[in-house]
Amino acid sequence: SLGLTSQTGFSPLTFILTGIPGLPMSSIGWIAFPLSSLYLLMLLGNCTLLWTIKTDRSLHTPMYYLLSMLAVADLGLSVSTLPSMLAIFWFESTSLHFDACIIQMYFIHSFSAIESGVLVAMAFDRFSAICYPLQYASVLTSSLIMKAGGVILMRGVCVVLPVAILIKKLPFCRSMLLSHSFCLHQDMLRLACGDVRVNSLYGLTAVILTKGLDSLTILLSYVMIVRAIMNTISHEARAKAFSTCISHLCAVLVFYIPLIGLSIIHRFGKHLHPLTHTLMADAYLLVPPVLNPLVYSWKTKQIRRRILTLLRWRGAQQQV
Repeated sequence: SLGLTSQTGFSPLTFILTGIPGLPMSSIGWIAFPLSSLYLLMLLGNCTLLWTIKTDRSLHTPMYYLLSMLAVADLGLSVSTLPSMLAIFWFESTSLHFDACIIQMYFIHSFSAIESGVLVAMAFDRFSAICYPLQYASVLTSSLIMKAGGVILMRGVCVVLPVAILIKKLPFCRSMLLSHSFCLHQDMLRLACGDVRVNSLYGLTAVILTKGLDSLTILLSYVMIVRAIMNTISHEARAKAFSTCISHLCAVLVFYIPLIGLSIIHRFGKHLHPLTHTLMADAYLLVPPVLNPLVYSWKTKQIRRRILTLLRWRGAQQQV
């Protein structure tokens, strides 16, 4: 099942995805139910968050518009991996067409870049609210947030597109076995038998221009936020200001820690057990979409109150 794509090598029609390294496919069916539960929790959490913000007019503010964008990015990131993950663990189907793998890789990395951009916008929102509270309403308008969302979307779409185009042109003549249950750029690149220097260089450049700059921008914004908070005389005001940042800090940590860990492992952790690679990649793609709606629902009174009201209403309807 090999198709000739150049004079120097071959391109496989299909890649073989990996479930859990070290375990035969017949022994990993037990993970199908908890995995499906995680995906269901992710879908319910983010869809409920979006529905709550849409239906409650008091939440039609820049901060909650950004939270809606984060939920959409989380949904896109998780749904990108959903078909191949469930196919492996429910139906033991491990093969994925070459073009389908490239498409999945493109959407995973695009939504990841979009989520990173949204986190930067949310950091700017917190910076404006804490450091320039009097100008906050006039600076962060709904119109500006919509334009920022468009820029973030276009950046994620355009920056990752050359990655997919470049890898499409590579010859593949080695093993078709990937390390994960989905397609990632570095994982696909290691199977190519042609010159991958351009691909590696552009991939690294894309990461630096998106997540690299984003993480530095978020760090700088929090340095300035902490300075502004520490200059506040009132301890009560300090505590209130810090509390408004906790949800965003949690979102940043659960996104960037697995991402940085996965990048380090891919480049320097070739000696580690394959299960380490798998767990880190799964955490990178599943943990943020599951935890973000839980954290924001718990920390945001308006959202928590709205969800509790909805649950009580449904309970009353069922009793009737």
